[in-house]
Amino acid sequence: MFRSKRMAAVIAAVALGLTACGGGGAAAPQDQSSQTLTLGALLAPKTFAANQSEFANLSPFYQAVYDTLIRMKPDGSLVPMLAKDWKYNADKTVLTLTLRDDVKFSDGTPFNADAAKQNLERFKAGTSPDAQFLAALKTAKAVDATTLELTLSAPDPAFLNYLSKDASFMQSPASFGNADIATKPVGSGPYVLDTAATVTGTSYSYHRNPNYWDKGLVHYDNLVLNVYGDQTSLLNAIKSGQLNAANTADNNTLTEIQAAGYKVNPLQLNWAGLILFDRAGTTNPALKDVRVRQALNYAFDTKAMLQSIGQGYGELTTQVFPPSSAAYDKSLDSRYAYNPAKAKELLAQAGYASGLTLKLPSSALMGNTLPALITQQLKDVGITAEFTDTGNNFIADLLAPKYGVSYMILEQQSDWQLINMKISPTAPWNPYKYEDPKVDELINKIHVGSTDEQTAAAKELNKYIVEQAWFAPWYRPQSSFVTDAKTKVEVQTGNAYPFIWSFSPAS
Repeated sequence: MFRSKRMAAVIAAVALGLTACGGGGAAAPQDQSSQTLTLGALLAPKTFAANQSEFANLSPFYQAVYDTLIRMKPDGSLVPMLAKDWKYNADKTVLTLTLRDDVKFSDGTPFNADAAKQNLERFKAGTSPDAQFLAALKTAKAVDATTLELTLSAPDPAFLNYLSKDASFMQSPASFGNADIATKPVGSGPYVLDTAATVTGTSYSYHRNPNYWDKGLVHYDNLVLNVYGDQTSLLNAIKSGQLNAANTADNNTLTEIQAAGYKVNPLQLNWAGLILFDRAGTTNPALKDVRVRQALNYAFDTKAMLQSIGQGYGELTTQVFPPSSAAYDKSLDSRYAYNPAKAKELLAQAGYASGLTLKLPSSALMGNTLPALITQQLKDVGITAEFTDTGNNFIADLLAPKYGVSYMILEQQSDWQLINMKISPTAPWNPYKYEDPKVDELINKIHVGSTDEQTAAAKELNKYIVEQAWFAPWYRPQSSFVTDAKTKVEVQTGNAYPFIWSFSPAS
């Protein structure tokens, strides 16, 4: 998921088929029996300290050693983990969780409500890029050994979701002060890191935790995570059969991977297209007119863009809410079918029959093809695109804000996360702080309403911002996770890497 400016650049680079960041090269081949699961990864963790942890592509490194309070299933539904059950008070500002009483950390320290309290407080105050997940957490109280009471400063519809991610990774309190915690994690998870067999940044070796409380979640005796710093070394490891499964940087090598006997497990994490930031016309008066914004949606042959940029892997869309969302409306995926004549008509109605000019940022991450395609598509409807190379400041310039329109690839998160990332007046990807009374009203219903009210408001919000053309999405690009014939996996809704317990031997 998107969590920082740095990760936005990584997402863009991966989606555009560029080399992903990562640690060293491939490790030596591992035993690939059903007793050992060997995975390929694009990034290595900077630290194993739970309060500095990250998620997304890095989730398997941490999930191997740290449990969470709540577990998310592949379809996005939430089920018990260290918390057996939970309930909110009437106004959803106090969350009470009942915890398990049969769990110990790998150093023998018992897990209890006080340990959970300390971990949550440390994460909120820590340096993780996801520390904002607990922004609404006002106080955490250990009522007794198995009862944890969390008081929020305001309702947060995504809070339970956050407790299934790095925000609630549970580390042994006895290890908080350990000088080597960055390389020797102490959790209650299904595996224990074998530090003697681990090469930091290159290969991470884990053994089954013999005292793990939920045997049904552990399908292998050993786990190995190898990190590949470039696409070529990852492809070679796959083709030589060194890996049971891997996350791919892009779809350019899928034909070769399938020829090597691997199955492609598709998932969708992002949408690609234009963000129409300046809806108030602050820097470009034309963008204030909804007809101009709608014209920008009609102007692009999105099917051709998907083929040219995404090699045809993905689904066309004109909405930013994903199919897993309560707000999703399949009919909106084709709301703006390619129609350059309609785009010209709308521009003429708005007073721009003779054309207009849009200033857009570019970056080396885009290469030359993408700006050229955008320029040509806009030219065909009478719009002149002027690109400026932002160097290393692409994201910073967008959020400054310096541009009213930009190409971008952004994550499709859960509804409340998406709203607070892209739509609300305080959202970072609403840098002009554009506000619409109708949108504010619907956001408030999603914030404090009942479940039915939240669902209805989310659907209405999605339809409204599509009609108002806040964005001009083209497609949802396919991400691809590959597995060999010995391994099966369920891909994870909303996460680049399947969760560690979702892997099992095919036989």
